[in-house]
Amino acid sequence: MRTTHFKLGELFCGPGGMAIAAKGLTPVVGHDGRSYALEHAWGVDLAQYAIDTFNANGCGEGICKDAWKFVREDLDECHRVNALAFGFPCNSFSEVGERKGVNDETYGNLYQTGIAVLNAYDPLWFVAENVSGLKARDKGRQFERILHELSNAGKGYVVTPHLYKFEEYGVPQARHRWVIVGIRADEAARRGIDCFRPPAPTHGPGHDNPFVTCKEAISTLSSHQPTTTNLKSSKNSDRIAWRLRFTPPGGNAWKLDELVDAKLYPDEKLLDYLKENLPWYETEIAPLGSAADIRAKIEEVRLHCTRARMSHIYRRLDPAKPAWTLTGSGGGGTHVYHWSEPRALTNPERAALQTFPQNYQFCGTKEQIRKQIGMAVPTRAARQIFQAILKTFAGVDYPSLTPERVYRPVS
Repeated sequence: MRTTHFKLGELFCGPGGMAIAAKGLTPVVGHDGRSYALEHAWGVDLAQYAIDTFNANGCGEGICKDAWKFVREDLDECHRVNALAFGFPCNSFSEVGERKGVNDETYGNLYQTGIAVLNAYDPLWFVAENVSGLKARDKGRQFERILHELSNAGKGYVVTPHLYKFEEYGVPQARHRWVIVGIRADEAARRGIDCFRPPAPTHGPGHDNPFVTCKEAISTLSSHQPTTTNLKSSKNSDRIAWRLRFTPPGGNAWKLDELVDAKLYPDEKLLDYLKENLPWYETEIAPLGSAADIRAKIEEVRLHCTRARMSHIYRRLDPAKPAWTLTGSGGGGTHVYHWSEPRALTNPERAALQTFPQNYQFCGTKEQIRKQIGMAVPTRAARQIFQAILKTFAGVDYPSLTPERVYRPVS
C-alpha cells in the first residue's frame, strides 16, 4: 500500500502531549487506497526537564533550546518536516497572566517562530494552540493579526481557527483552547479541500456520550498513593487542610467568608448548610463542638483577603463534573483540590485529567512535573484533531462543524 507520511516537528513541545497523540495515531486509508500516517520527528522546548520527559517516552528527537535560537540556527535539511505543531506560550494572552499580547517582547511574538518554520519548510499543514483569551486582546485585533500572518506565511495557508471545549471531546477537564489548523493553499486546491473542518463534539448534552467526570478519570488510577516525592500531593499545612474541610465539593475558599457572618448564617442555618454540603460533617466537623466553636474555627482558617478574588483559589473539584482547567502556574491555592480529601491532587491525578497514558514517565521535581502537566495539550483532544487532519487529506468524511470563519492567503 502506498503511504503518505507526515513528518511532524513541534515547537514548545513540553512533555509531549501532542507528540504521544501523534505516536499512537492509527493511519487513515483514503478512497484511492493510499494510507496517510503521522510520525513525530522532533520537539523543541527550553525546559530541560520537559525534554527529558519527551525523550523518556519515545516521542521523537527532543531538543532543549530556545525556540528563536532553534529557528535561526537549526532549520536545515536534517530537521526538515512537512507538518508542524506549535502551542506557543500563553503567558501574554492568558487571563491569569499580564495580558500584554503581541506587545510582550518576552512571549507575545513567539508565534512568529512557527511562522519562521512555515517560511523555511513550507509544510503541508500546521496546528497552533493557545488559550481562549487569545481573542480577547485588543478587541480581537491581535488575534486577527496572528491569523492573517499565519495564512500568508510560506506558500500561503487556508487557516481555520476554532475554540474547542475539550470536555466535549471526552477530556475530563473543562479546558477551552483555540486550535488553529492551516493547510497549504496549493495542496488544498490540488486535493479539492475547501478548508479544515473541526471535528464535531462527542460528549455532553445533545451528544452520544455524557461528559467524562474528574472522578471517573481519577478512579482509573491505582488506589495506592504514589510513594516517590515528585508524584505525591503537595503537603498542606493544618490550616489549609481545615480550610478545605469547610469547602464543599465544587466550591472555593471564599464561601468561608460568608459562613463566619452570623447575619448571613445564624447558628442553626450555619449547621444546616454544613450538614447538607459537607459529606464529612459528622466525622470531621461535628466533633469541633457548638456552632460558635465551628464558626471560630472557620474564622481562624479563612483567607482574610481584601484583594481581587479569583474563583479557582482553593477550589475543590466537583466529582460529578469535568475538572477545572489545570494550569502550569503554582502557589496561592491554585493546585486544584480533591473533592473528598483535604489535599491537592497528585501529579498522576493531574496527568489523568490531561489524558496522558497511565504509564507515561515524567521527569523532574514535583513542581517541574506539575508545571509540565498543566501546560500540556490533552492527549485525547490532540489525537482527535490529528485524526481529522489525516481524514481531510485522505478524503474521508467524518462528523464535523462548519467553521465560523476561514482565512486565506492574500493573492
